[in-house]
Amino acid sequence: MIGKLKGTLDEVGEDYCVVDVHGVGYVAFCPARVLAGLPGPGEAVTLYIETYVREDMIRLYGFTSALEREWFRLLQNNVQGVGAKVALAVLSTLSAADLANAVALRDIAMVSRAPGVGKKVAERIVTELRDKAPAHAGAASGTIGLKQELGEGVAPAPVADAVSALTNLGYGRDVAASAVAAAMKEAGEDADSARLIRLGLKELAR
Repeated sequence: MIGKLKGTLDEVGEDYCVVDVHGVGYVAFCPARVLAGLPGPGEAVTLYIETYVREDMIRLYGFTSALEREWFRLLQNNVQGVGAKVALAVLSTLSAADLANAVALRDIAMVSRAPGVGKKVAERIVTELRDKAPAHAGAASGTIGLKQELGEGVAPAPVADAVSALTNLGYGRDVAASAVAAAMKEAGEDADSARLIRLGLKELAR
């Protein structure tokens, strides 16, 4: 079982890359976001690997972080109808933090932006992985609780109103929720919507 590759980038294809490790070239299939962020051929590279072993093949999937690899596993192991192809498509479109936010906010539209992911599959993803988001939020962990409350419709009215107001101004729901979460830290949980909106806009202007 290969869990990590550390070597020299040899080649980048449409959906894969080749990593040279002491003269052996390993082919790793990667999300588009991972491939786009790789250095040039001949440069050092490290990939976290998920190894799939079948009767007729061995296939490696590569990611830039262990968190991305974990979401790749979660998507396939917990959501009916999601295999490696769909999981790669989702992670090609959304980072691990973006996916955690989308799941917490029940943002079906964001998940369905991934190629080949329709509304029904996106809905299954946000429903089946709802309980997984807090533990796999990465950089989004500080605001994931609030976003889950918003996604489930149980957030306090001033918070929900402030997020709605920022969204109506053209900000994405995830961005608006993060700004309001930052505003709450400054103003306190008892702040009214007007103060949260004002501080949220100040946060967004930074």
